[in-house]
Amino acid sequence: MSEEKTNQQWGGRFNEPTDAFVARFTASVQFDQRMYKQDIRGSVAHAKMLTKVGVLTEAECADILKGLSEIESDIESGNFEWSIALEDVHMNIEAALTKKIGITGKKLHTGRSRNDQVATDIRLYVRDEIDNILAEITRLQLGIVGLARQEADTVMPGFTHLQTAQPVTFGHHLMAWFEMLSRDYERFIDCRKRVNILPLGAAALAGTTYPIDRHMTTELLGFTAPTENSLDSVSDRDFAIEFCAASSILMMHMTRYSEELVMWASAQFNFINLPDRFCTGSSIMPQKKNPDVPELVRGKSGRVYGHLMSLLTLMKSQPLAYNKDNQEDKEPLFDAIDTVKGCLRAFADMVPAIEAKHDNMREAALRGFSTATDLADYVVRKGIPFRDAHEIVGKAVAYGIEQSKDLGEMSLEELQQFSGQIGDDVFEVLTLDGSVSARDHIGGTAPNQVRQACDRAEKMLQERN
Repeated sequence: MSEEKTNQQWGGRFNEPTDAFVARFTASVQFDQRMYKQDIRGSVAHAKMLTKVGVLTEAECADILKGLSEIESDIESGNFEWSIALEDVHMNIEAALTKKIGITGKKLHTGRSRNDQVATDIRLYVRDEIDNILAEITRLQLGIVGLARQEADTVMPGFTHLQTAQPVTFGHHLMAWFEMLSRDYERFIDCRKRVNILPLGAAALAGTTYPIDRHMTTELLGFTAPTENSLDSVSDRDFAIEFCAASSILMMHMTRYSEELVMWASAQFNFINLPDRFCTGSSIMPQKKNPDVPELVRGKSGRVYGHLMSLLTLMKSQPLAYNKDNQEDKEPLFDAIDTVKGCLRAFADMVPAIEAKHDNMREAALRGFSTATDLADYVVRKGIPFRDAHEIVGKAVAYGIEQSKDLGEMSLEELQQFSGQIGDDVFEVLTLDGSVSARDHIGGTAPNQVRQACDRAEKMLQERN
């Protein structure tokens, strides 16, 4: 990356070139060059609009569009030299355009400023990346639904306080992940609506005296509307903060999936097997199989949370309109995007390949008196108030702890010492399969309901496309 001392794009009122260190310190091209496609796309729309309103001729527009296309090809082929002295992606591309087509290249910036240009580029970039993230969420959800349908009948313990609570099906548990991701998807869709407003035309802060057509550029760039206030247009970064907020909630959800996978893959739980390709070994302990992917996803949440706080702090107390502080918005935003996409990709690849250890899950569900609530419900149906039923079952559990017997392992005589209302039919509700199947309502853990939930989920995912 070249570092010649020059401020040729804006240095008319300066008597000396920018100091080499200051040039490096203030430059953003090292990280904002990733927006080259969006910058070129915005410039193409701006040139077409300037031509329509008579600021550029058709020939000048054609030269500009041809030059920008060649620059894009140069960048993608690795034949473009980025210059720190030119500060950012916008000035680098403009300088390259002028070098290619001459003075006409200098006319492209008519009626706009780097302030509204960068605000437009960031919105275009975030919009594109939201679409990529939405696609990855959908891919992960498809994998979850496929595994949930496969495991609709697999019984496992459900937990509260990480203590065995009631039997559930593995498919039902997986569909809880699906629901979290559905809310994440909706948040990104909603965020996209506020991203998709065009600031181009606000110029530096007050608008421009040229007869621009902002509705034309809005349509050309696929935005829903132009922004309504030029001051706010160039200084607003709410959309970036909102993106990081939605990303933080998504990452919070992914830490929950990660924690469960790490626990389930441990020798203590031994509920699942993670594919070897998503794990690593130990340099000293040959028996180890470390669940590195979920562990790393769990850890990466801190990066995204930090980026949210960084952007909130960046914008705190900033007066209108644009300030150089805002250059610091890009690195946290870009890293949040990269982190979220990477985590989603890893999970979307890994989840469909998870293997459930059915016997171990079932055996664990038999421990911890997981059908206690079923026994309480049974006694209530015999006419006993729930609070009294709760006490009856509590005493039965205490007895079971003393005798090292689960409720389903007790004889009828043993159970009847706690209530004479208990009959032979009690054992129908004390089985794991009977327990999960009894919860046969929408949102319940019954295998039948899991399969119906999978049907609804698949239909919803198909409708997204």
